[in-house]
Amino acid sequence: MDYQESFIAYLQYEKRDSSHTVTAYRKDLSQFAQFCAERSGAFDPGSVDRKLVRDWVVSLMEAGLTPRSVRRKISTLKSYYRFLMKMGHLESTPVTDIPLPKVRKKLPVFVEEPRLNHLLDDGFFGSDFPGIRDKLVITLLYGTGIRLSELLSLPVARVDLDQCQIKVEGKRNKERIIPFPRSMKGQIREYLECREALTGSGEGMLVVTDKGVPAYGKLIYRIVRNYLTRVTLAEKRSPHVLRHTYATHLLNKGADLNAVKELLGHANLAATEVYTHTTFEKLHGVYRQAHPRG
Repeated sequence: MDYQESFIAYLQYEKRDSSHTVTAYRKDLSQFAQFCAERSGAFDPGSVDRKLVRDWVVSLMEAGLTPRSVRRKISTLKSYYRFLMKMGHLESTPVTDIPLPKVRKKLPVFVEEPRLNHLLDDGFFGSDFPGIRDKLVITLLYGTGIRLSELLSLPVARVDLDQCQIKVEGKRNKERIIPFPRSMKGQIREYLECREALTGSGEGMLVVTDKGVPAYGKLIYRIVRNYLTRVTLAEKRSPHVLRHTYATHLLNKGADLNAVKELLGHANLAATEVYTHTTFEKLHGVYRQAHPRG
């Protein structure tokens, strides 16, 4: 039986992981299988022991992989062996007590509030359809914190102007409702009117190209990078930076951490807590500047 393909099918159809995640898991497993085959002539999941897994980790580190990449590959193996045990193919896993390389925590890159306000309020966007569309993209990403994939798959029908909220489909098809500022209502209504004039329809995906077809990832990246370049020198200027900015600004204003977790669609609080480091750094900077003995 091809256990690897069964595992991949499990990820695709039961866990409903993204295609990107499934591709990464497949690649990790293939690399491990190749490593085992080079050591023993074949890959048999049942004959793998803890020492072989440790040797693989060492080989990855010696090959120059980053600690983050190595940790992800170990996670892939753990998931694979949990699957084999769940299906009754194995009784134990060799992926236990494997030392994990330390990952240096990176604080999320975000744009300072005055710079974002300058971009949105001071005439950077044109009055034609591309200008109105581009401003909506920036405003929505910053005003709701949605992911790029969620923006691209957001239909007009899921934008509720009366309640000032959108309904998005996040990772693993989990839906969540996100409020947006009432100040955005007029902007969204203006965009929808321009969009309908362009496409001849009030249905379909919310964000469209200049030709009226659904927007694609590279277009959104280009829009965000183009406008953020005008107000920040930060190296990263991607849609995800606006998501980081949304979360950071909410916490800086005193938002509850659990509430931000739900708004972002995080599966656990640890993913949201990274933003508290950013807010702490800001508070620490204020202390150093303001306190007489700072």
